[in-house]
Amino acid sequence: MSLAEHVRILGRGPGRSRSLTSEEAASAMGLMLSGEAAAEAVGALLMLLRMKGETSQEIAGFAQAAQASLDEMPQADLDWPCYAAGRTRGLPWFLLSARLVACRGNRVLLHGWNGTDASVRQAVERLSIPYAQSAAEAAAALDRDRIAYMPLETMQPALFALLALRAKLGLRSCINTVCRMLNPARADASVQGVFHPPYRKLQADAGALLGLSGLTVIKGGGGEFERHPGKAIAAFGLRGGAAWEAVLPAFSPDGRRLSALDLPPEALGQLWECDTAPAFARDLVMGTARLALDTLGVSEPAEEANRLWSIRQCRKAA
Repeated sequence: MSLAEHVRILGRGPGRSRSLTSEEAASAMGLMLSGEAAAEAVGALLMLLRMKGETSQEIAGFAQAAQASLDEMPQADLDWPCYAAGRTRGLPWFLLSARLVACRGNRVLLHGWNGTDASVRQAVERLSIPYAQSAAEAAAALDRDRIAYMPLETMQPALFALLALRAKLGLRSCINTVCRMLNPARADASVQGVFHPPYRKLQADAGALLGLSGLTVIKGGGGEFERHPGKAIAAFGLRGGAAWEAVLPAFSPDGRRLSALDLPPEALGQLWECDTAPAFARDLVMGTARLALDTLGVSEPAEEANRLWSIRQCRKAA
């Protein structure tokens, strides 16, 4: 089945077009990743999906095929995608939350691409989170440090090329969502941030189709999985493989915008090493970590996050 046939399914017009099945979506993604599909057909498919609105079946099919195209990856406990551009976010405090989860012994794989925003990758290096350029490097890092970051452009160059089409198409495509659902290490649990609220339910439904056991999707800081401590947060996802929704109450009186926490990059390491930062920053890190631990099935996530914070310097930041 050529990509043109997939385009025809989506674009026949009112009363005749329909969404792709999961199997058809997987087939389409395979063709796009192979490099054999015409560029015009790729662009047409992505923009038709944008106009129609992606379904959970389509996202699950795309993600399944994209995952299958990867080199064999080491197993992780928690998948942590980070693909936001960061226009409305301050420092990437969520990286400290991921390190806190790793202090518990859970294997956390971060992966992503943030466009022209270099702050995430600079912070990954600053916080001594291993930067893995291959599956073998990721395996070694997860065995040693229980945490690793993998760049999308190295992990799956063809998928990265599809994501980069935004510059030519002028619009976001479903590939942004597919990357968040990629789960390269096939973890049973995933935490995901979105910028646009409608994607929370879409990704939760796709996660169920992909067989995730634990999943939390929130409208997070700048589109990352980063929980604001001073606002009630609507969360969607899975617990024990079953659909789950919750409104998480604020636990801080500070309702400032995350971007208003204007601190130098060194503040990330200072908070980890010396606990020196505004209480708002510490609350942000702890609240995000609690939600990640809850996703992993930890029964008392707040108490566990506090315990981990007290022993965090077993894995010091640089």
